[in-house]
Order: sequence, then C-alpha cells, then structure tokens
Amino acid sequence: MNNPWSKPVVVLICEPPVETTVETTQAAAWAMIEDWPVEDGPLIDRALIVCAEVDGGKRKPEDARAAFVAAAEEAGVLVSA
Repeated sequence: MNNPWSKPVVVLICEPPVETTVETTQAAAWAMIEDWPVEDGPLIDRALIVCAEVDGGKRKPEDARAAFVAAAEEAGVLVSA
C-alpha cells in the first residue's frame, strides 16, 4: 500500500492543525483514518475505498491521489495539490 504518488498533496490536519505532506497511498489512508477532522462524508468514504483498491492492485496510485484530494477539499483541509 506504500505506493508513491507523482506529486505530493499538502493538507492541514491533526490537533492543533499541522501542515502535512502526503506522498503515498498508505500515508493518505492513515491520515484519513487517524487525523481527519471529519469522520463522515461521501468523498472520504470513496477515498478510503480507492486506497484499498490500490492496495489490492485494482487501481493505480494516482487514482488514490485524486480521491484523496477530493476528500481533502470536502473536509476543508487542502493546502496544495
């Protein structure tokens, strides 16, 4: 699941909020599970599914990146993509 992305995504997560650079599918999944400011939402749910599909070899790492960016926008934590 430690699939690197072509370009990192920077989000503002944790408490207090910290700018965090996410560069792999695994890091994205952990960020959403452990440090995400919202627990529910259609785009975070989708992003977690896509991360699992990447881990299972069914999707490409860039699919997880795109889903993670969408989830970050939904949660209002995206700094840069």
